[in-house]
Amino acid sequence: MAGSCCGNVRILPRIDPTACNALTRTASGLLVPRTVLEGIAPGTAVGEARSVDIDVQAPVAGACPEKWTIGARLTPASGQTAGVVALDAAPASTWVAVTGAQLVLPEAGVYEVVADVQGSIAWGVGVTNAIIDARIFDLTAGAEVPLTARRVILFTDQAAEGTNGIQANASAAALYQVTGPTTIRVEGAWRTDSGTTSQKVVWAQNFRFRKVSD
Repeated sequence: MAGSCCGNVRILPRIDPTACNALTRTASGLLVPRTVLEGIAPGTAVGEARSVDIDVQAPVAGACPEKWTIGARLTPASGQTAGVVALDAAPASTWVAVTGAQLVLPEAGVYEVVADVQGSIAWGVGVTNAIIDARIFDLTAGAEVPLTARRVILFTDQAAEGTNGIQANASAAALYQVTGPTTIRVEGAWRTDSGTTSQKVVWAQNFRFRKVSD
């Protein structure tokens, strides 16, 4: 590389040879290093609810060499809630939303959805096949979440006298893929083949989701 010239004095630039020098002298000129940091591309994985976080730690001021630390960590979107509903006023074989047991899957991806459900039912003389069912329903798609329908109670009895009752638990779980924000909820229904039932209640004791992949 040619130096500058002043009169009869020729001045050549000097490069500090230490490894921390940011400049490199070559036959064609000075090489100046450039650092370009790139994270994840824009899309559904970016935002507060993303499933992967990219962390960038900048070097301390004056560090030589400058050291950037970049890492990734899983931060799956998740949520949970609970609720309860009485089915006494609902017609038989009619699905009823469990009050409070509604969640929003925030973005596209595959989610594990789980509903731990408890049901109770009481009946009098002559009741057979006292039944309570539960399921997870996708309000956005207007369809039942596949593989989540559960029979919480099935009690077959020909009661001779008095009032009988039963309480039972069930758990509904499935992997569910959605293409965007989706609202899901727990629903319950009841049925008897004959006789009169009362105090029909469905609890969603723990209704939850966790994103497992994009």
